[in-house]
Amino acid sequence: MNSERLIEPGLKLRNWRRDDAEALVRHANDAEVAYYTSHRFPHPYTEIDAQKFLRSRRKAGSGVSLAIEVDGEAAGGIAVTLGEGTEAHCAELGYWLGRRHWGRGLMSRVVANFVPWVMTELQIVRLEAQVVVDNQASCALLQRLGFEREARMNAAVYKHGRYADAFLYSLVRLPIQQQVERA
Repeated sequence: MNSERLIEPGLKLRNWRRDDAEALVRHANDAEVAYYTSHRFPHPYTEIDAQKFLRSRRKAGSGVSLAIEVDGEAAGGIAVTLGEGTEAHCAELGYWLGRRHWGRGLMSRVVANFVPWVMTELQIVRLEAQVVVDNQASCALLQRLGFEREARMNAAVYKHGRYADAFLYSLVRLPIQQQVERA
């Protein structure tokens, strides 16, 4: 699967590289960025964390994890993690972007480009995303792209010494035959 995707000049998705470590630390070592990400995203984010992450990206895994390159530098990431067994048709979506790039609509363009492609390539029927409730920008982004808010999960996230509620969003694309059968 060819993972490199040019979204527009100066903005593309690509595989993570060893030389992304410095940029990764620069953008990821931010308490506010870390607050809005999953428990797998530490803070502080150190060079050791970056090297460990980059090594893990080179191993075969279940899903796709790409760097978001802005003006030639890895400034964020987007990934899907595939489900297993009876949930093999499901995947979890996660994304983040360095704070200096917030408010420019970059993530909207990235997610809008990535989601249809990855759902088709990996034959994902149900794509889920958990979003901390006070991350209004991410909630709005997912809703604009057709994700449905399914639930509010109380105390679903524990980061930086506090509990936070999260919304569960999903985008479901049933195979055509099943869409006909449901009608």
